[in-house]
Amino acid sequence: MFELKRLWLQYDEVMHQKWKQLMEQANLDIHEQIEYTLGIFDGEDLIATGSFDRNIIKCLVVCQNYQSEDLLSKMLTPLMQEIRQNGFNHFFIYTSPEKEAIFQSLGFQTIIKTADILFLEQGNPNLDSYLAMLRQKKIMGVTDAGVIVMNANPFTKGHQYLVEHACRICSHVYVFVLSDNQSEFSANDRMEMVKAGVAHLKNVTVLPTNDYMVSSATFPAYFLKDKAPLAQASVQARLDALLFKHKIAPILEIRSRFVGDEPFSKVTDVYNQAMQEVFQPEIQLHVLKRLAIDNQTISATKVRKALKEHDEQLLLHFLPQTTYNYLKRYYNNLEVNISGNQNEFSSRNR
Repeated sequence: MFELKRLWLQYDEVMHQKWKQLMEQANLDIHEQIEYTLGIFDGEDLIATGSFDRNIIKCLVVCQNYQSEDLLSKMLTPLMQEIRQNGFNHFFIYTSPEKEAIFQSLGFQTIIKTADILFLEQGNPNLDSYLAMLRQKKIMGVTDAGVIVMNANPFTKGHQYLVEHACRICSHVYVFVLSDNQSEFSANDRMEMVKAGVAHLKNVTVLPTNDYMVSSATFPAYFLKDKAPLAQASVQARLDALLFKHKIAPILEIRSRFVGDEPFSKVTDVYNQAMQEVFQPEIQLHVLKRLAIDNQTISATKVRKALKEHDEQLLLHFLPQTTYNYLKRYYNNLEVNISGNQNEFSSRNR
């Protein structure tokens, strides 16, 4: 009789070693970001395991000798129940490509597949509904659109410079703002700052990324920045780039994507490299040198530091007037938490 148990990997070193051994046998990364793990045991032997982070199911492994026991579905049901209790009804799975038929039989739909990773989903809203929204937002008659995907945490003169440059090259530019709430400013705040900062440009449409571009689902390493293993970041970056190229770009008839060069973050640099490799020849990647003012390269990181230190002069130098006004409007209501937690600058009583 098999037994299902929760594994407390951070507290139980013996169990962590069993889990690690099973993961390594399956050639899976033991450094994956996970918040909850289950295991199936045959006596004292760990024979299957599965984990999730938010609504992303990952690290699914069944020992080779137990492949005929339908342990994947026995693992999946309680994991999904736990995720539902956390408030999610939309699930993603990262797994190996050879398991595609198994998970499709369990009601999952394939989003994208690479040689290394299969990425599936179940529930709503899903990729189909997101793509339907993009079709509604498409500017008709534009066949050479450009795109920029940004976190804008917050929106700086550097971001504005990138958008203005793209607008001079492309007849229309779609600016996607990351929907993930893992940044110091909320998704809503960042969206509003971007809309205000590009309002003077008539050939720009601002859209959310939802779960399908640089998100916790497609590219979780992005939010770990340089704490993320670069090999893992590279695999995820490639998957994110392929999803964009094959699912999103064709709908909006995108021919160009614009990014800033990346002297600060190795993970973002890995992403730029992945896009360069994946996009050619259908999509041209334009890499612009970052804007500098008074020999200082503009970055959102420097702006957040200036906010903590109340450095008004740097804010005036690095922020467009629209962002400066937005922040000043709520500045006295900003809850500043210098420990670096999520939504570090979160406005109250909005």
